[in-house]
Amino acid sequence: MKLTTPKSDGFAMPAEFDRHHGTILVFPERPGSWRYGAKAAQQVFAEIAARLAQCEQVYMLVNERTRSIAETMLPQAVRLLDIPTDDAWARDIAPTMVRNAAGAVRGISWQFNAWGGDYDGLYPDYQQDDAAADAICTALGIYYYDARPFVLEGGAIHSDGEGTVLVTEPCLLSKGRNPEMTKAQITEQLREYLGAEKVIWLPYGIYNDETNEHIDNVCAFTAPGAVMLAWTEDESDPQYAMSRADYELLSHTTDAKGRPFVIHKLPIPKTPICITQEDLDGYDSFAEGEAERTVGERLAASYVNCYIGNDCVLVPQFGGNAADTDKLACEILAGCFPTREIVPVAAREILLGGGNIHCITQQIPEGRW
Repeated sequence: MKLTTPKSDGFAMPAEFDRHHGTILVFPERPGSWRYGAKAAQQVFAEIAARLAQCEQVYMLVNERTRSIAETMLPQAVRLLDIPTDDAWARDIAPTMVRNAAGAVRGISWQFNAWGGDYDGLYPDYQQDDAAADAICTALGIYYYDARPFVLEGGAIHSDGEGTVLVTEPCLLSKGRNPEMTKAQITEQLREYLGAEKVIWLPYGIYNDETNEHIDNVCAFTAPGAVMLAWTEDESDPQYAMSRADYELLSHTTDAKGRPFVIHKLPIPKTPICITQEDLDGYDSFAEGEAERTVGERLAASYVNCYIGNDCVLVPQFGGNAADTDKLACEILAGCFPTREIVPVAAREILLGGGNIHCITQQIPEGRW
């Protein structure tokens, strides 16, 4: 249904580290994203869903082809929603949820154009993905705001739940999203729909991130006034200058409450994670107009792309040469979230698809609707 705007109605986006009612995922199958018939990816998605189901309600979107497979792989506590999609990036196609002071929850349905539409989108057939947020809200009986024609993905925004929102300039100012809008106009749109008081624009995301450098791969809130920032000390790595620029901006600004930021540096793998010939051999086909993988292509591996559940933090693990940083990232995050279990998840299969754990999950805050 079409309402006014969340801010005018007293709604705002809670923080991810706040209590959830549940989490939305999509069961993967797209041949151009997932290797070898998506079997390995489905296993990882199922592992993530099963762990989250221990502490919150999990909703898994399925279609007529994947429902029976999902039923055999998922615990009964996971609720299946028969909603077709084009791919499995729930963060970007599911609704962004907002809540008011009385605990009422509503959704926001942004326009989705596969991270760039005709300009630099990653696949041309995204109509089902674009319709998913409306369908999810309808299935769950949640009132929602239709933010169209404003193009945005959930991975492009991060909220502290206290009036501050983080974004990146390369993503929100990309020509494939809202080219007719100025930075000031986009800021105001975010303030209206997310109930934000301050929007902080970081200059960069993660190097070679095909989403035009989503914020959720480079920087995320761990608590009010505290963030985790992807980091490297290797000056020869292109990420070095990018993370350094983000660090300088964060070090010289405050949040909506006037607090300086505590910045937790989260290392990226010392050796870049790249696509191998073996990886490429696993893809059956790429659709016409779909972004294809190439051998040697650097993937946007980042531990910031973890997911904060009610009693856990699911942390990507890349294995191989990244074993040391896999372990270090878990240790740093354990310090950031002392009351939550740190759960390492072998997530290279998700990374090969183009994202990671945060990209395939979207939280529903605790509340009523």
